[in-house]
Amino acid sequence: MANRNIQQYGHVCRKRFLFSLSFAIILVLPYLFFWDYAGKPVVNHVLPKEKIFSVIENRGIPARDHDAEPSSFREPSFLDQFGATDEEPERCHPSKALLKVFMYDLPPEFHFGLLGWDGDGKSVWPDIQTKIPKYPGGLNLQHSLEYWLTLDLLSSRFPNRSGPCSAARVEDSREADVVFVPFFSSLSYNRHSKVKPPQTVSINKLLQQKLVQFLTAQQEWKRSGGRDHIIMAHHPNSMLDARSKLWPGMFVLADFGRYAPRVANVEKDVIAPYRHLIKTFVNDSSGFDERPTLLYFQGAIYRKDGGSIRQELFYLLRDEKDVHFSFGSVVANGINEASRGMHSAKFCLNIAGDTPSSNRLFDAIASHCVPVIISDDIELPYEDVLDYSKFCIFVRTSDAIREGFLIKLIRGVSREDWTRMWQRLKEVEGFFEFQYPSKKNDAIQMIWQAVARKVPAIRLKVHRSRRFSQFNTQR
Repeated sequence: MANRNIQQYGHVCRKRFLFSLSFAIILVLPYLFFWDYAGKPVVNHVLPKEKIFSVIENRGIPARDHDAEPSSFREPSFLDQFGATDEEPERCHPSKALLKVFMYDLPPEFHFGLLGWDGDGKSVWPDIQTKIPKYPGGLNLQHSLEYWLTLDLLSSRFPNRSGPCSAARVEDSREADVVFVPFFSSLSYNRHSKVKPPQTVSINKLLQQKLVQFLTAQQEWKRSGGRDHIIMAHHPNSMLDARSKLWPGMFVLADFGRYAPRVANVEKDVIAPYRHLIKTFVNDSSGFDERPTLLYFQGAIYRKDGGSIRQELFYLLRDEKDVHFSFGSVVANGINEASRGMHSAKFCLNIAGDTPSSNRLFDAIASHCVPVIISDDIELPYEDVLDYSKFCIFVRTSDAIREGFLIKLIRGVSREDWTRMWQRLKEVEGFFEFQYPSKKNDAIQMIWQAVARKVPAIRLKVHRSRRFSQFNTQR
């Protein structure tokens, strides 16, 4: 009986202890799990699992809560996972860079020679600390990323280089994450695609033939099968002759409109922005009421392929009183007119043309004019880390050509929703700016970071390709 009473007493004690422990945990948990990084209580969301894991693993910076809207703009959050910080490095050294890049010393005819620089046969590269060869203006500029990326790499090892350091040049290709091919292919197409007698082949085609011969003979190409090579082909018609031979490489493109899926696709290649042509809206304090035009489009209306929708929309919208839909070009005063028009419009149409993308989207972003994207096959820069739905409106082509659908949709956007997108445009505009010297998280740095996110997949392919190559296993 005594033993039985002892057992009952112990059972009661255990129950009381467990009850007390549970009660204590209930009291303490809110303070453990609802405390943010700055030591302030957070009451509007539960700490995500990834944050708990990051603290347990002692990584130092908790993972971002993707479900909670940040109090201030913090995109792109992927910078943290690659080790980039808000601190600017004193020098751009490969040990501090996100991406180690080996760049071929191609002859000037492939790059700055296309700008008229010859180097007097003494050097492959211009001394950009003394003078930078100027890139031609007009429509050439929209596909000029090849120029800006090359300048950034050339300057990455300058002793006095400070600022962002997403990519740094290395001298030994075996140390590199990727191999950069400095061929200004868009400029080559724009300037040298026509055959000039007595020539029988265009300079553009000859340069592509030379490039293919050079690359495929290099040890770097043979080592990876070309998979780690960065090849710029931003103009839709650039690299037409070489693309089918160099397809294992990583293309930097505007879109996939004129590429077979085997040659170019979103898994292996990088979509980069156009350089906008109109002026950036500096110190933009215009609000909803200060932009009298509801919907703006100015450009080529009659286009082939998928661009035929422009004609249909023109006939649907041309009589709307607060809609500007007209033909325009860069000649005469076209760019200045487009700048004024976009700066005074609430929404700007970005409609598919001959290819799914156009420079108009990036002109709209620079204008803080909310883009209305009507292009079913469009691919967008950095979309794996940037949510375009926060500052763009997407409309299916089949819906846009329905009588009254588009204009009703746009008129239905509230002042509050428009203002929120307008503010977001001002926050992200820097991601699409091309400049030298490059600045933190501008278009140059964002492109390098997009390339870096492809590196693990490249390594996987290269490693898999080597499975049976170590020894000759011929039977």
